[in-house]
Amino acid sequence: MAYLSRALTVLLGATLGALGAWLLLRPPPTSLPDTPSVVQQMREVARLETLDVALYKKVTFTPEPQATDALWKDVLNWAAYTIQNPHGRAIVFADARLGFDFQRFGPSNLQVSGTRVYVVLPPIEVKVELRPGETEVIDSNLDSAQTAQLLEKARLAFEQEVRADSRLQQRARDSAERALRSLLLTLGYREVLFVDSLPTATAG
Repeated sequence: MAYLSRALTVLLGATLGALGAWLLLRPPPTSLPDTPSVVQQMREVARLETLDVALYKKVTFTPEPQATDALWKDVLNWAAYTIQNPHGRAIVFADARLGFDFQRFGPSNLQVSGTRVYVVLPPIEVKVELRPGETEVIDSNLDSAQTAQLLEKARLAFEQEVRADSRLQQRARDSAERALRSLLLTLGYREVLFVDSLPTATAG
């Protein structure tokens, strides 16, 4: 029994010694940055994080005769429109860019609870830019103003389709979340949760 007691005492002493050495030698805990600093860094990272998509589509455009305040002028416009039969068909190319409006991102989009952080992403933005140099005109007798209307119609149609495409929206969101999660983990947070709304703080 005496031998067993001495062995337990030695083992306990070794364990306490190892624990004490670990406490003394471990690196000091990293202090987490304040919220405004985190917000600014997230803005900088997310500004670079966008999803670019190349688009093209065949479009057809037939402008309607414009009404005026004079009846006889309307008649003349209608007659000219009937004779000319303005129309245009073209294959239009464009670039769509999906990203998040981080100018609207602030402390109200971020909540820190120890080493856990909750993030509410701002609204997604969709921007479509046409590539007129690559537009292929199939058939058109439109004037320059009508051609501009054709291209604007195509741009708006592209933008509407992209906004309605849930897969593209999710790809943009996944890309932004990966970049922001990597940043926040680098800053010292251990858990990053992207939520639709911040949890209600409870009194301790």
